[in-house]
Amino acid sequence: MFSKFTSILQHAVEALAPSLPLQEDFVYHWKAITHYYIETSDDKAPVTDTNIPSHLEQMLVILVQEENEREFGETGPCMEYLLHHKILETLYTLGKADCPPGMKQQVLVFYTKLLGKIRQPLLPHINVHRPVQNKFKSLASQGGPNAISEDVLKSQDSLSTDTGQSCQPEEPSGASGTEHTDSEDEPSHQMGDLSTSLENLSVTALPEATVVRPNQDYNLVNSLLNLTRSPDGRIAVKACEGLMLLVSLPEPAAAKCLTQSTCLCELLTDRLASLYKALPQSVDPLDIETVEAINWGLDSYSHKEDASAFPGKRALISFLSWFDYCDQLIKEAQKTAAVALAKAVHERFFIGVMEPQLMQTSEMGILTSTALLHRIVRQVTSDILLQEMVFFILGEQREPETLAEISRHPLRHRLIEHCDHISDEISIMTLRMFEHLLQKPNEHILYNLVLRNLEERNYTEYKPVCPEDKDVVENGLIAGAVDLEEDPLFTDISPDNTLSNQEWLSSSPPATPDHPKNDGKTEVHKIVNSFLCLVPDEAKSSYHVEGTGYDTYLRDAHRQPYDVNLQVTSVLSRLSLFPHPHIHEYLLDPYVNLASGCRSLFSVIVRVVGDLMVRIQRIQDFTPKLLLVRKRLLGLEPEGPVIDHITLLEGVIVLEEFCKELAAIAFVKYHAASTP
Repeated sequence: MFSKFTSILQHAVEALAPSLPLQEDFVYHWKAITHYYIETSDDKAPVTDTNIPSHLEQMLVILVQEENEREFGETGPCMEYLLHHKILETLYTLGKADCPPGMKQQVLVFYTKLLGKIRQPLLPHINVHRPVQNKFKSLASQGGPNAISEDVLKSQDSLSTDTGQSCQPEEPSGASGTEHTDSEDEPSHQMGDLSTSLENLSVTALPEATVVRPNQDYNLVNSLLNLTRSPDGRIAVKACEGLMLLVSLPEPAAAKCLTQSTCLCELLTDRLASLYKALPQSVDPLDIETVEAINWGLDSYSHKEDASAFPGKRALISFLSWFDYCDQLIKEAQKTAAVALAKAVHERFFIGVMEPQLMQTSEMGILTSTALLHRIVRQVTSDILLQEMVFFILGEQREPETLAEISRHPLRHRLIEHCDHISDEISIMTLRMFEHLLQKPNEHILYNLVLRNLEERNYTEYKPVCPEDKDVVENGLIAGAVDLEEDPLFTDISPDNTLSNQEWLSSSPPATPDHPKNDGKTEVHKIVNSFLCLVPDEAKSSYHVEGTGYDTYLRDAHRQPYDVNLQVTSVLSRLSLFPHPHIHEYLLDPYVNLASGCRSLFSVIVRVVGDLMVRIQRIQDFTPKLLLVRKRLLGLEPEGPVIDHITLLEGVIVLEEFCKELAAIAFVKYHAASTP
């Protein structure tokens, strides 16, 4: 109480006394601090009971005032005094000794405000760089990150921001990040034995680092990495923000330093790997898919307060939160740093951890790992990380597929096989993953999965176009079409003709005599009618239910997303929507002249319809049963007794809806292309 009264009285005296020149005033406050150590024998009293905080604050006010009164870049006498007399070195010594108790915090606050408020670059000065470096070296060496207050993080954020200016110190040894011993400096004479009692500091090795770097002594990075593991969420978030500031620095030299001379890449990806490995062996795919949106800075979670808790939810949120942080870090990083970080995630996490899980034979393991892959495909927003994820899933190949391609990237082949897995859950989850992948803004996806096999248009056979070939579909067949009963692909699929990779809005290749360029002029009404007529009237049920007819469907196709019941049709619809001439021709043009041994989407549906028509002849009361199933699916009828042949009846309804979907897509694409 007495010391606070003394401080108030001192401020009052200073306000009434004639103002001194800034330098004299600055020296007065500094000497008042040093005299405290000479005159005071009680070193147990907390620093808040002394005038030290007040004097430090006044010194900072004077430095800011001096800078404001001078031209930018001009160093005033007060700043010269601070640099020449190594005041920051002395403060570092006092803070390290924490004498009086709480002095460590006061030094951090002073560093924070000095670096944050002074506009001119200070870090190039060795007498600023060295004590700041040593301060963060001491933070990095602290074993308990939970013991660090928020002021530490504020100080580190200020340093991170200040390093946006040139931060090469005046002496080469400072620039290299190598450790300085305090014997290199002449301590201020007022400090006596305090300054000579300094010990050499060493940075505590972080246990997750598995790669030894030749020059690891980058104390700011190491301390921030250490603090990201703090159990105090506020401190961990502040440390993550500090790292994000560092990787976003525009200088290539800073990016190279961070990615090549520190363990930043390894520590981030190893953390991701350890969080993934901490997940339960099996997690309900629905829980993985529906767990609330994850934001790396807001991953607080209380199991007791969560009404929808499930086993492993805390671990799942932690993993997705850290993945989101890595994604955002790469998104904000300078390009060189972003590429290095993304490649580290690819090599150390995708290949090292996820790929063995996706390639395993256990159905439960496949389902869980595919659901996690699906979730991060949905979640990723960084273009550079997305590119590495695409290369991991699909490979980098762009030439037409052959059997030899399988061994070059087995994961891609395995995932495509999983689309037709014996387990329906695995098939649906894998198809969902591919559907979301196709929605990502990356050119390589569509090219690798589809377009590289369509580019040469080897699926077509050139025939002179005759007027008769434009006849409307009759009985599900088109004049001049390949005889589907002789189509070998329904019984023996050739690997050379399977579809694969992606190119986004690529231009059509030049026409050749054998493969003339398709002009896309097939009348849209004929295409629409071709798909609408595929399902015979006796197998249709939508016209019995109000609001599900073809006219309503086409009318609403302009403004509503398409929903189909089966994931296969959803993926095919997604592919059909791409505005590429070869995709449109192959998937949506019933009149394309198919080469021998080739099939198109339309030809496959014709064959499926033919098979259905044979089967439905064996079902008694087929039409009323079909209508009842449709009404139940729409929620217009309550559930009742099990209907015979329910799977087949549902398949007929899905097929009808899919044909309407394709007709609507063709209709909308035609009008979108013709609109100026």
